[in-house]
Amino acid sequence: MSLLTPDFGLLFWMLLSFAIVFGLLAKYGFPVITRQVDERREYIRQSLDAADEANRKLAAIKDETDAMLSAARVRQTELMKEAAAEGEKIVQAAKDRAAAEARKLMDEAGQRIDAQRMKAADDLRREAARLSVDMAEKIIRRQLSNADSQEALVSRLLDEVERDESSSQI
Repeated sequence: MSLLTPDFGLLFWMLLSFAIVFGLLAKYGFPVITRQVDERREYIRQSLDAADEANRKLAAIKDETDAMLSAARVRQTELMKEAAAEGEKIVQAAKDRAAAEARKLMDEAGQRIDAQRMKAADDLRREAARLSVDMAEKIIRRQLSNADSQEALVSRLLDEVERDESSSQI
């Protein structure tokens, strides 16, 4: 039974050695351990503060980046609108120049047609005058010879004039 109930001497020496070890640990070991724990706690607190600060800075940078992207999108939209408007102006200017050139060409063609028409009318008048003079000359020559031949000549000359006019109109 002595194993279950320790002797008083054994118990005394065990308590004395425990008290000495505990005293040494309390004087030299525990302050080092608590200092290490406190340093570790301070390091963790500083790390958490630094992480919080980094998160705040990251959020600020993200907000700034979002604002820059939004401004860039707005500017891009403005530039696209300006480019489209400028393109429309260029196209409209090209259309206006083409229309002006077409009007100019049409006016020139009309003037040339009018000039050719006037020239043809002048040529026709000259030809009619020349034919009238020729006819008058022939009539006068024939008139001197006989009356029947004068009528035949006049009708033949009129037929020729009508043929010439109809062929020149075609």
